[in-house]
Amino acid sequence: MRVEVVIAWPHRFERRELELEAGATVADAVRAAALGHAGEVAGHAGFGVAVQPESRLRDGDRVELLRPLQVDPKEARRRRAGAQRTGR
Repeated sequence: MRVEVVIAWPHRFERRELELEAGATVADAVRAAALGHAGEVAGHAGFGVAVQPESRLRDGDRVELLRPLQVDPKEARRRRAGAQRTGR
């Protein structure tokens, strides 16, 4: 089966297309892709939906390597709201 493994940053990305055995898992795909960014991965997703490393893959699946958040979403919202208040 064919799967794709992707990791992205703001201005670039790396992508590997793989041919794996039937029954392969997300962890198998990540290992086979050998992208070398293990320290930067905070989780995995398949087409934007969180998946576990033991999740089985199907032909045509895409595994996305998720990076850690750079800013807490709640804090970012507070900053935006504060900037809008002072701008009025």
